Amino acid sequence: MSDSGNARTAASGIRPTGARSDYRGGEVPARVRAESWAERYGLLVLLVALIALFALLPASGRAFWSVANFQAAIANQGVGLVVALALLLPMAAGFFDFSVGALTAASSVVAAAALSQFRLPLVVAVVMAIIFGLLIGTVIGALVSYLKMNAFIATLGVATLLGGAIFAYTGGLQITSGIPAELTDFGSKSIVGVPVIALAAAVVALVVWYVMSQTPFGRRLFAIGANPVAAELTGTRVARQRMLAFAASGTIAGIAGVLLLARQGAATSDNGMSMLFPALTAVLLSTIVIDVGRPSVLGTVIGILFVAVSVSGLTLLGTPAWVSQVFNGAALLIAVGFARLSVLWRRAGAVRSPQGTS
Repeated sequence: MSDSGNARTAASGIRPTGARSDYRGGEVPARVRAESWAERYGLLVLLVALIALFALLPASGRAFWSVANFQAAIANQGVGLVVALALLLPMAAGFFDFSVGALTAASSVVAAAALSQFRLPLVVAVVMAIIFGLLIGTVIGALVSYLKMNAFIATLGVATLLGGAIFAYTGGLQITSGIPAELTDFGSKSIVGVPVIALAAAVVALVVWYVMSQTPFGRRLFAIGANPVAAELTGTRVARQRMLAFAASGTIAGIAGVLLLARQGAATSDNGMSMLFPALTAVLLSTIVIDVGRPSVLGTVIGILFVAVSVSGLTLLGTPAWVSQVFNGAALLIAVGFARLSVLWRRAGAVRSPQGTS
């Protein structure tokens, strides 16, 4: 099986554009319409229900509903959202990129080193971090697209390499000196009550949404993810598009690294894996909401908010620190399982559907 086939199997339901309904001829039954609505908006309804629950519970309500908690939650998830967005483009093409967390952490170290050790201007350090992400993403894309290396091995191998390089450079210590106040202010200040870092993440999300849904490049990526052979037969340069998807992913991870440095005020020796799994959970949750079966920017935002609200509410209720890891793992399994069930439901509906009139 090809790498893209493996990714589609793992996601359990990424489908080509247009696969909305298996009913041909006649009106879709009301029961099926209700099931479709529940399938598309169920996670969103659950998110609203969780917000209401944590807001009404006496143990968490006052703190949960406070402006400070709202600002902290969306600021903390700003970097996580951008990391998740970095996963979207390769996933649309049929691949999981397990390097985005490590690449985000490494880009943060690149920017911090440029500022602290080499005393370069802030703009130069930011550009260096983003270019670093672009270069690493391009290398991964070349390995996967032209050398036909398994994407899981290539991205996980690069992630491991970057994690070791981070530790070797930092010696397990934080880089705190030389970080300008302009950058840390960007990570901590708000505009009209909204954290600046969250606004930056929203801008990145809008750009990724536009690329994925409004450009030929985005449509080609989904076509490749659905059926690379058919895409090749229609004239799409599949290898080139795949490499560009990884290059774009690396660029976004580089941006996430800059935001991470701004938010933390320091570069750490963390290998970035702690950022990967929440992002992966959010992206897989995006396949079971709104546009079911396909990764999407809006679905990813909903997935990030779902995880953030759940962990924040449980923390305010006094649950132990390990709850967030358990919740992320459970949400990841539920997302994949539900996506698989949705495929089975659609197939069962196709068997029962009327074949139309001749």
